[in-house]
Amino acid sequence: MDAINTILDILQNPKHARWIAPLLIVADVFLCGLIIWKIPYTEIDWVAYMQQVAQYISGERDYAKIEGDTGPLVYPGAHVFIYRILYAVTDKGRDIRTAQVIFGGLYLVTLGVVMACYRLAKAPPYIFPLLILSKRLHSIFLLRCFNDCWAVFFLWLAIYLYQKRLWTVGSFAYTTALGIKMSVLLILPAIGITLVQAIGRERAVTQALLIGQMQTLFGYPFLTKSTANYFGRAFQLSRAFLYKWTVNWRFISEETFLSPLFSRSLLSAHLGLLVLFAWTRWLAPTRSSFVRARRGLKDVVSFYLTRDDLHENELDQISRSINPTFVITTLLSANAIGMLCARSLHYQFYSWLCWSTPFLLWRSGVGPIGVYAVWAAQEWAWNVYPSTDASSMVTVGCLALQVAGVWWGTRDADVAKPKEGVKANGHGHAE
Repeated sequence: MDAINTILDILQNPKHARWIAPLLIVADVFLCGLIIWKIPYTEIDWVAYMQQVAQYISGERDYAKIEGDTGPLVYPGAHVFIYRILYAVTDKGRDIRTAQVIFGGLYLVTLGVVMACYRLAKAPPYIFPLLILSKRLHSIFLLRCFNDCWAVFFLWLAIYLYQKRLWTVGSFAYTTALGIKMSVLLILPAIGITLVQAIGRERAVTQALLIGQMQTLFGYPFLTKSTANYFGRAFQLSRAFLYKWTVNWRFISEETFLSPLFSRSLLSAHLGLLVLFAWTRWLAPTRSSFVRARRGLKDVVSFYLTRDDLHENELDQISRSINPTFVITTLLSANAIGMLCARSLHYQFYSWLCWSTPFLLWRSGVGPIGVYAVWAAQEWAWNVYPSTDASSMVTVGCLALQVAGVWWGTRDADVAKPKEGVKANGHGHAE
């Protein structure tokens, strides 16, 4: 019984993650090396990235004229700058092995940041092995070199910095991720709600301005040529999707997939879920304060319009309530909602989902067996190529379970409990 209790303690007690996480990273170092050494690289977008960078280097600044073998340049300016560096260090993209090693290092660093986020949220060690077991995720980083990898790194870095209450630095990391791929917009509503509660309306607006200004800076070389072409390509919200590449909606007909009604239905579902989560989960710190103080929707709304009538201790209480668990749960749930309601998911989008799934399932309260079962089903579905009716249904089903599960599983959670050992003044600084 002592041995069983010890094993259970190791699997469930968050304090053991401090030595389990490094061991898993070391194991993944060897796995990454083996993959790069033994499994052939698969060309998809790398050559196109390099062709587009070559045109940038040659002096082209009109986004409408920068193209590669796979089509036009449709990513923001930070993507160009990152791959401009990779272009230089990989002999104009010809040294694929060097690129793979760089992406292997990026994968491991990102994994380290993800585990640090889990540890701050006191996640149990039994879910940590799932962070290194994904075949598809290794493929995205090591065998494809997609730009999603860089965006995902900066996104997880932003989550970690927000958990540490380093708000401005976290916003720099977030806007860098957004400057690589516009998919990061899915998390922006949750970030806005988190920042307003943590640091107040005025400072949250400052963070929003910072994010916007950095996007202008990333796009500056191209904005001087054509503002419309840059934003039209880099942030093309009306982008058309091809049915043949969809991972998530294969089980519906192509006619339905391409119909405006389907698109509007997904958008409506997305907005509805955001409102549901915002009011019932993400506003928990503010609502908890007002339940004790004044009660009512009017007071919660007034929190976002004016804070003049609030006592200093109320503002401090709300700010302190934005703890690491609240931050990661809020941001990852927003990401899962966006992916569930996405018009089309491609295989590289799994990098946005894979590392968040174990945490969301744990927060759902489904238990170890449920966590591993849903994770395994999702991993299977994303490794079926091309996607089938069955794999796409499993993909959507697993996402739906995560969204519904984290909403239900946190219904009684004290997400508004202040972080221990942290004081905050009226401006939300950690002291």
